[in-house]
Amino acid sequence: MSDKQILVDGISKSFGTLSVVDGVSFDVGDGEFVAIVGPSGCGKSTLLNVIAGFERADRGKIRIDGVEVTGPSRNGIMISQHGSVFPWLTVQENLMFGLSGAGGRDQMALADRYIAMVGLAGFEAAYPHELSGGMLKRVELARALVVKPEILYMDEPFSALDALMSLRMQTELRRILDEERHTVLLITHDVEEAIYLADRILVLSPRPATIQTTFHVDLPHPRKLSSPEAQGLREAILKELGL
Repeated sequence: MSDKQILVDGISKSFGTLSVVDGVSFDVGDGEFVAIVGPSGCGKSTLLNVIAGFERADRGKIRIDGVEVTGPSRNGIMISQHGSVFPWLTVQENLMFGLSGAGGRDQMALADRYIAMVGLAGFEAAYPHELSGGMLKRVELARALVVKPEILYMDEPFSALDALMSLRMQTELRRILDEERHTVLLITHDVEEAIYLADRILVLSPRPATIQTTFHVDLPHPRKLSSPEAQGLREAILKELGL
């Protein structure tokens, strides 16, 4: 496999006469965590949807592992801010839903392993309406990870949570990524979240989106957002965003 797992080459996308993404090019290495930040409405989610294969670009190409993207692929999973947990299934059944090729007992054991990994052991038989918002996000994360995707596409996944729970989920995600190798593309409006999680941060311009600046986050994990280095990076990114 190439060390460049995702290649984004000159992507442009419009909706009618509205230009949303304009000539974006970058690559993502195998196992790299790249965060994308930008002004509200600049085209971040549209860009992610094109990369994940849910939207077709007007111009340009996406290649994953050297293969051109023509639609969604099983090697990538999307986690969005809206959530996708099935309310009529238990936690365990939600995780088992996407599994195939293994016997029922093996599927159950695998589901239970990932339920425990996200800190929900004991809630296997619970239904979504019995869980808090933070617990539902843990279920969604476990359901994405259980199918062992190469790539996680994350579109502001923790934005609906309160600040403390969002930070807990960020810490949980970072811990899991230390155990399991995934390539991650994260869309976020939270600059501190990007600094806490990512290896590299792309700052997009106002719509139509272009890459305005790239920041490499050369800080060891676990990161202290109060450190002078993190605070300096935060100020530099906010300056690029006009804040």
